[in-house]
Amino acid sequence: MKFTAFRVLCALSLLFLAVSILGGSLVWSILGLSDDLTIEGNARMVRATAGGLGDGWSAYGGDKGGNRYSAARQIDTDNVDQLAIAWTHHSGALDGKSAEDRSKSALQTTPILVEDSLIFCTQFNVVIAVDPGTGVEKWRYDPEVPTASDPSNQYTCRGVSYWKDEDTGPDVQCSTRVFTGTVDARLIALDAKTGIPCEAFGKAGTKRILPSMSLRWPGEFQITSAPAIVGDTVVTGTSIGDNLRTDAPKGTVFAFDARTGETEWTFDPLSGSPDIRGGHSNVWSTIAVDEERQLVIVPTSSPSPDYYGGNRPGDNLYANSVVALNAATGTVAWHFQTVHHDVWDYDLPAQPGLYQVWRDGKAHDVVAQVTKMGLLFVLDRETGKPFLPIEERAVPQGAEKGEMLSPTQPFPVKTPAIVPDRADPANAFGITLWDKLACKGQLESLRAEGLFTPPTIQGSLSLPFTGGGANWGSAAFDPKRNLLVINMNNIGQYMRLQPNTKESANANKISDDDEFAPMEGAPYGMSRAMLFSPLGLPCTPPPWGVLAGIDLDSGEIVWRQTLGTTEDVAPGGLALKLGTPALGGPIVTAGGLVFIGATGDDYLRAFEAATGKELWKGRLPAGGQATPMSYVWKGRQFVVIAAGGASNLGSKLGDNIVAFALPQ
Repeated sequence: MKFTAFRVLCALSLLFLAVSILGGSLVWSILGLSDDLTIEGNARMVRATAGGLGDGWSAYGGDKGGNRYSAARQIDTDNVDQLAIAWTHHSGALDGKSAEDRSKSALQTTPILVEDSLIFCTQFNVVIAVDPGTGVEKWRYDPEVPTASDPSNQYTCRGVSYWKDEDTGPDVQCSTRVFTGTVDARLIALDAKTGIPCEAFGKAGTKRILPSMSLRWPGEFQITSAPAIVGDTVVTGTSIGDNLRTDAPKGTVFAFDARTGETEWTFDPLSGSPDIRGGHSNVWSTIAVDEERQLVIVPTSSPSPDYYGGNRPGDNLYANSVVALNAATGTVAWHFQTVHHDVWDYDLPAQPGLYQVWRDGKAHDVVAQVTKMGLLFVLDRETGKPFLPIEERAVPQGAEKGEMLSPTQPFPVKTPAIVPDRADPANAFGITLWDKLACKGQLESLRAEGLFTPPTIQGSLSLPFTGGGANWGSAAFDPKRNLLVINMNNIGQYMRLQPNTKESANANKISDDDEFAPMEGAPYGMSRAMLFSPLGLPCTPPPWGVLAGIDLDSGEIVWRQTLGTTEDVAPGGLALKLGTPALGGPIVTAGGLVFIGATGDDYLRAFEAATGKELWKGRLPAGGQATPMSYVWKGRQFVVIAAGGASNLGSKLGDNIVAFALPQ
């Protein structure tokens, strides 16, 4: 989903004039806004140490359970304002690329620290290892992905994974391996010390993953997230283009022997619904691993197509679900469905968080799943049953002909929605009366009854939009405070069904420019777009991006903060604290800090974990649409983030890995 119209925020020049003439506080009063969302309060301290969690950063999420926590404490709340750039690495990823290829790229990688190297992948799947202290390049491997593939989810690679062969000596080639997926659905094994392909894996180091049916175009089927490693097995899902057709590729999860590439098992998320005619329900986001229980925990997406389910009656078991699989066999150990019979594109977009929550002096292993809807589900990791209570609530009915909606949907009881799901037309945003009235008219024209308003020919409001709420950046967890930290988007869009015509039925791909999708095989096509005013501003009131901290013992939202300013999208660098859409996620450190980039302005920020107060921001050379990481190297703590922008957010593109540290 593109944020293209958000770039039209140059219309904020009018707001700049208003601020200049009237003064900031008066303008906010006129608009009915506050520039500070902080909820006062402190997360409860429950333990003094983190039990060794987060000592390194050996997996995409910091560890295989996605805690995104670093035990490093050299940088803390007292000295974080002294951070400065220590080194920058330029990959050259965009050199020689056409304007079209650049316009479909996003640098979303998070490095890992293994074998005395920081290892990461670029937009075009080049894997690079650098010295952790200097950023000097040690090796690189280029899989030469075809740039004519037109990927459904941009040219991107969010991370790589590490495996160590315990049965061989450290001097044997490929005794430690880096696994990476590509835009053309290859799984590649490289020697972690040299970057040389591991010949024994697949065919000369490569295992090509084949879709269940012929593709319409090469980029319809790709790998964007880092594979999961459990024992001697490497597990991956795939990213598949949405809404093209009902009869679509299956969203199969694949498990391979990490030494040979031989298939060990597969899991089809639609296997729980054998009567479904269609495909997808794929796992495109990051998979979590519970090594103690030998569970592979996957977040699944909706079946195809997203906005019509007449061909797939019932709840569509295992779709839109947190599914725990037996690591040895791929069989289902337990599952929890967050959306029944999804017709809203409410994929589970984020890695399930495997956290240890303390309650009444006792540790509880949980799975915390953030969602596009702004909701948080917290489950017991042993059984998949709710750890924080969840109830079924009646939801709107009255869908278009042929649709069969679920009468109820699951809702968390303790934690309210982190961003709203409704927008009162009377409160439509606008910087002029004309702008505000235009937005008011748009909102009044749509059917709007909350998260589960059915898609209609009339047009329905989707808030938050299908980019979230939460997205692939996932959440971070502070084990000392039981505190989950998550950033969410807060912008509305409309979705509209239209009876399928011969022209739409013959379309061969989705148009990302006008967001029309034919949904071949369904009686309707789909169109959707962000809700923007004539001046190019969101119609829903700000903040358009938030960062929040939630106590996972009580479910309470402890604090919430506006995330991002308009500095890099407004004229003259006007930095209004309205929040921006964000792509990427947070991390937490033992120094009491939350670090996050992600926003539409080009900064890495640090917040106080206990209160959500912003303490520091460091300027980036391009958009920071990635999740940072932190580590200690030769006694010095670094915080590293990819700064290469994202074409769908409209941020500045680049090829940078930037490391911040305290002055030596």
